[in-house]
Amino acid sequence: MARDLNLLVTLDVLLEEGSVTRAGERLALSPSAMSRALARLRRATGDPLLVRSGRGLVPTPRAIELRDRVHRLVREAEEVLRPVGELDPATLDRTFTLRVGDGFVERFGPGLVAAVGLEAPGVRLRFLRRTTKDTGPLRAGGVDLETGVIDRPLTPDVLSEPLLTDRFIGVVRAGHPLATGEITVARYTSARHVHVARRGVEEGLVDEALHPTGRRRDIVTVVDGLGAALALARASDLVATVPELHAAPLCQDMYSFALPFPLPEVTVSSLWHARLDADPAHQWLRALVRGAVRA
Repeated sequence: MARDLNLLVTLDVLLEEGSVTRAGERLALSPSAMSRALARLRRATGDPLLVRSGRGLVPTPRAIELRDRVHRLVREAEEVLRPVGELDPATLDRTFTLRVGDGFVERFGPGLVAAVGLEAPGVRLRFLRRTTKDTGPLRAGGVDLETGVIDRPLTPDVLSEPLLTDRFIGVVRAGHPLATGEITVARYTSARHVHVARRGVEEGLVDEALHPTGRRRDIVTVVDGLGAALALARASDLVATVPELHAAPLCQDMYSFALPFPLPEVTVSSLWHARLDADPAHQWLRALVRGAVRA
């Protein structure tokens, strides 16, 4: 294929120059190498292409017919093989699908949407909720970027970058008994809790961290999202235990407190498929997500 493309370039120069010598000079080829190339072109096309007329060469009707087509093909091939130029976001017309963790849109969506609108008004963002940790949608191409906690090794074709570190806090309604006095493990576990879990799992990171204390939360309600948990806690005596940064916009009118036992922080990362790693538009998107989160 590369040899055929070189022949096409040689034919383009030959037809433009109408001279084997001048074409050889442009292509940095010796006269004998150019003569061999012309012979290969004649065999490939079944036409002499250039024939002698006096002291020069003139194109055949077939060569005249091919000249514009060959020139166009060579220019298109050069365009395809040229390295990608600098991205101008203002000219982008593209939809990016982001599959994000619970609370991401509420916390970071406004800043991200504003940044995109400022730099690339032709770009649209489509947010999906990340309800599973299956990276299949990234491989299938239905999702451009994901955010979430990585708790298992990724396959080699999925790349990632840490975005932020979050910690869990307790949240209750204003006026809740836990809103006054010292929060102890006993007081925390004795309260009634709403638990946020995907697929109805009744224990999570918080419950694992409580095991060494010998106490357990009294979980009376299980929901699948931060919004539902905080809505219930706001309207009742339930305690919601949620990631601080992600839940911040949803609980500004509530009382929050540090948990009275050690609990590992969680790292939220962005994930994308390797085929998009070098795409300038995707690199731009990742930078904007990074900026919106870290702001």
